[in-house]
Amino acid sequence: YEGQALLYTNEMYLLLKSFGGMLITSLLVLNYSRGFPWNQFGWVCLFIGIDLLASLYINRWAHIWFWNKVKHNVLIVGAGPTATQLYNVCKTNRFSLMDVKGFINCNDDPFFLHNYQQVISQKLPVWKVKDIERIIEQQQIDVVLIAIPEMGRTDMNRLYGRIANLVDNIQFLPRVDGQINFASKINDFDGLLMISTSTGKISPLERGLKRAMDFIGSIPGLLVLIPLTAYVAVTNRKNGDKDPIFFVQERIGKDGKLFRMYKYRTMVPNAEQILQELMETDEDIRREYKINKKLRNDPRITKAGKFLREKSLDEFPQFINVFKGDMSLVGPRPYLPGEKEDMGEIYEDVIGTKPGITGMWQTHGRSDVTFEERLDLDSFYFRNYSLWLDITLLLRTVKTMLSKGEKTQAY
Repeated sequence: YEGQALLYTNEMYLLLKSFGGMLITSLLVLNYSRGFPWNQFGWVCLFIGIDLLASLYINRWAHIWFWNKVKHNVLIVGAGPTATQLYNVCKTNRFSLMDVKGFINCNDDPFFLHNYQQVISQKLPVWKVKDIERIIEQQQIDVVLIAIPEMGRTDMNRLYGRIANLVDNIQFLPRVDGQINFASKINDFDGLLMISTSTGKISPLERGLKRAMDFIGSIPGLLVLIPLTAYVAVTNRKNGDKDPIFFVQERIGKDGKLFRMYKYRTMVPNAEQILQELMETDEDIRREYKINKKLRNDPRITKAGKFLREKSLDEFPQFINVFKGDMSLVGPRPYLPGEKEDMGEIYEDVIGTKPGITGMWQTHGRSDVTFEERLDLDSFYFRNYSLWLDITLLLRTVKTMLSKGEKTQAY
């Protein structure tokens, strides 16, 4: 343990590495005088597997049982959208061990050289900068998170000077651009702070492992597809809908190649014509669709379609595409050919890997993100690709589907 709170997926990664090391070490002490000891090796794998599952279970519940004993009391400097996003992460991820007590409002504060203008919409207490020492003492704050990426060096140094000796840990969210990602590294270049960055590239080995994971993962998906299709068919017939169950549409795949993508039809017949009529008669609908490429309360959705969308099950026929190799379990959103021009420079990132059934935008916002934000998330995925990122997103997808659309305590 490195003295810091790790999220569940990161702790799982360390546990898997440690138990993998145990497995390799155990191979060194087995008796090979009569060939490979398969019987002994089987028992070793069994016991290590049981230990791993027990560790993951204990790891999770220990964070829940002892959360109040080991949590950090946190104060967030800032009260704008970035601070809100940071607070939501702290609140919904128990493994962060961070209990946010309130926010510091820096708007038009004479202490700072820069006038910060943040929209304040917080449910927790919001205090002034002049009271920060008193709040740290009263609330027993031991961690301060600075959530104002635009804060300059001078203001940052002045703030550090006031709180550095009052708390154990100070962290801040920096201002970054598209060239900085989790593949970037901070280097000491003979006394100079230098950041090296790189575009995510999938090696041949990773590409092979990803395809194997897709093929294996598509099989149970295809099995679930059978009863799910029966449900959709029966529901549609009960509501007098006799049109095809599946919706087939051309989408942009890897390297810009078009492919036929399968989905459950969740809208009434002639949905495109109805959309055009709605956009012509309702300016709000036209504006919403132009920005998000979708409608929040779409009147064209069928009864079965509403259930499928709420549970993220309308994408299940895409397991056919995954099985065929057109798509992956995890990847960017499969965009329409007509959206190519709207994608701009990010288009090259999007087509750098196969589109996926799930991905960054499904697990980090779903319907609440705009078209531009979805592009940014898909670009992030390409530039930070790893098999572990795929596994993490798959776990978050399962959690999202099981949460019934509600905000639950995180894993």
